[in-house]
Amino acid sequence: MVAIVNGRERPLAAGVTIADLLAELALGGRRVAVELNRDIVPKSEYASRPIRDGDRIEVVQFVGGG
Repeated sequence: MVAIVNGRERPLAAGVTIADLLAELALGGRRVAVELNRDIVPKSEYASRPIRDGDRIEVVQFVGGG
């Protein structure tokens, strides 16, 4: 299956969750916000929310600085 992640097509295995994707992107454990098909996904749902073919995902990482 293919999902659109931050504007780019990304092939993913069937049954992949948002938590799996974040681990694949080396973002597991970091402070991020995830939007799935224009809906914000609560962090508590990352491990249980599956990604489906054609889904659009935006991952935003928080960066500190001044």
